[in-house]
Amino acid sequence: MISAIYAPDAERQIKTSAASTGALLSIIEWLSGDECHSLDEAGLVSGLGRKLQALGLPVDRLTLHLMTLHPEFIGRTIAWAPGEPVEIHDREHGARLAIANTPLRKVMESREQLVVGPGESMHGRWQHIDVFADRGLMQLIMAPLCNIDGPVGVAVFGTRRPAGFTASERQVIERILPALRNTSELRTLRQAELSLLDIYIGPLTASRILAGRIRRGEIESMEAALLLCDLRGFTELSNRLPGSTVLGLLNAYFDRNVPVITREGGEVLKFMGDAVLAFFPGYDADHSCGAALASARAILDEIDRFQYDGIGVKAGIALHYGEVSYGNVGSGRRLDFTLIGGDVNLVSRIQSACSELGEALLMSKPFREEAGAGDVISVGPHALKGFTDPVELFTIVR
Repeated sequence: MISAIYAPDAERQIKTSAASTGALLSIIEWLSGDECHSLDEAGLVSGLGRKLQALGLPVDRLTLHLMTLHPEFIGRTIAWAPGEPVEIHDREHGARLAIANTPLRKVMESREQLVVGPGESMHGRWQHIDVFADRGLMQLIMAPLCNIDGPVGVAVFGTRRPAGFTASERQVIERILPALRNTSELRTLRQAELSLLDIYIGPLTASRILAGRIRRGEIESMEAALLLCDLRGFTELSNRLPGSTVLGLLNAYFDRNVPVITREGGEVLKFMGDAVLAFFPGYDADHSCGAALASARAILDEIDRFQYDGIGVKAGIALHYGEVSYGNVGSGRRLDFTLIGGDVNLVSRIQSACSELGEALLMSKPFREEAGAGDVISVGPHALKGFTDPVELFTIVR
């Protein structure tokens, strides 16, 4: 009789358990599948948060703290809460100080999971961390997402339930962590790949490399506006100043001209000592030359106001429009994506003429004709090394 009385409840418990197991497996499959793979970080976190809630877990805050390789950022935090937009915070390298003496930092360093409540823990407080502050969270499960090389990041599951997560709910979280680690690692590697290529060679060149154009000799012809900016007197400065000062000055100088170039749609191809070579693809010659000239004007304005440790600088800028060969040169496994051709040589010679003629900016006739600026005047034809005929050069009225 007893078994007969309790059999329906037992059967319901079995069915519920089976349903929960099936839902849990579906989450793991989703994390490992194509649908999740195609999502961005915000889609991953919001999708996982909703699925865990549908399974019955009282997840009121879900955050991923992912490490990255970037000269400015140490990592990225992606935070989800029910009914709210996903937050994304890029963390600068100094952000380590903001989480010093917190459980989050402990998990990153120890690679061990922590469960913390609302009070002070032996690893410090967490309530001041921006993505957790003022949310009434009563318990956080902080789980490291690790591979064999070290931490990929940390996943944090927070709840407002006073009693926190139950033992069975913690088991659910434990079950999904390997799949979450794998999909997070893929995103971290993808982000690092894109950001490093972008940082070191520029977005246009990076897109060509990622598209598979990586064989030596794969060259394409393109028209482009070229800009070459070079510091004057840099050799003398570097000979008389300490190396640390020279490096600081050079970086501060690049901070003034590189953002100007990229803002106008140009791409910095190379840093050549104290010089910057940039190009503006000539899909529309008027637009490309106009953008390059706007960049040159802005750079000169920036340099006029530039001071580093009491040191001012001068620069010479050359502008030219022509056809270039764009692609891979080098040897074996050491290649460089570069621009070559007579027009690249010409812009280099024009830049040398800036110093000889005492002009801050010089441009070629083809560039002047495409740029269409009204304040451009001729400084006459000049002999340039490597070119048989004199080349007429132009400057702007300042």
